[in-house]
Amino acid sequence: MAVATSERPNRQVDGGFRAPVGNTVRERFTQLVLFLATCVALVVLVTLLVDIVRDGVGGLSLNFLTQYTSRVAENAGIRAGLTGTLSLMVLVALMTFPLGVGAALYLEEFAPRNRWTRLLEANINNLAGVPSIVYGLLGLSVFVFFLGFGRSLITGALTLTLLVLPVVIVASREALRAVPREIRDGGLALGATPLQVALRQTLPAAIPSILTGMILSLSRAVGETAPILVAGAVGSRRADNEPWNLSEAYTAIPIQIFDFVKRPQEEFQIQVASAAIIVLMTLLLFMNSAAIIIRNRYARNR
Repeated sequence: MAVATSERPNRQVDGGFRAPVGNTVRERFTQLVLFLATCVALVVLVTLLVDIVRDGVGGLSLNFLTQYTSRVAENAGIRAGLTGTLSLMVLVALMTFPLGVGAALYLEEFAPRNRWTRLLEANINNLAGVPSIVYGLLGLSVFVFFLGFGRSLITGALTLTLLVLPVVIVASREALRAVPREIRDGGLALGATPLQVALRQTLPAAIPSILTGMILSLSRAVGETAPILVAGAVGSRRADNEPWNLSEAYTAIPIQIFDFVKRPQEEFQIQVASAAIIVLMTLLLFMNSAAIIIRNRYARNR
């Protein structure tokens, strides 16, 4: 006895099968909704960018990049914030790359598959989604007060390292996992040890993707304000110097933007702050472009 069904049968057309009409309508409606949402997001983004460029392009100059901040808007610059941001990025990269890649290499290639490893992996994935302000409070408690580093450059670098380290570990593990298993098996078959295979075969093959994830993580750290505001950075009016020493006070471009917006003068709130935002967006665009170039070259060479 045949059982009745409410499903609409597929229609065979030219030797193939056409999807049910109901599914096609739902798919087109979903695509339309997603397209409209993308258009709305792009319109908002373009509007913000045009407004920022219109307000800040007049304040961009070489003096704006080389002068310290001032009480007069015409003489204000972001030299302290720019050097502080670049110093932070160098230190964060030096600390994050070996720690993140080493942890990913161990977890992916050598760690035993047991409940402790699974617990560690789950915690790393959870830490990658923790709000940045939590890392700022952690840096304030551990690095500023407990270890006594104070509001110094090393405090900000360590706090941002904790922020991006879980993301780097997850991205590096995905890059290592994408390396074909045949490369590992071939190295082991030729008599290499697992450590030699990991360091000389697997890791070099995954380095382009690891670098891409590393650059994107650093670009996230560049724009973070809450962690370094809580844990390390000081207002731009109190840190007019280049932090050449790890124990020196420092500021960063996001902190200077926050400081400019707080000032009562309209010139600082509009022109100077917008010019600083343009510099920050240019730095982020440069870093993201570098990540895209590395990924495309790697894709062509595979």
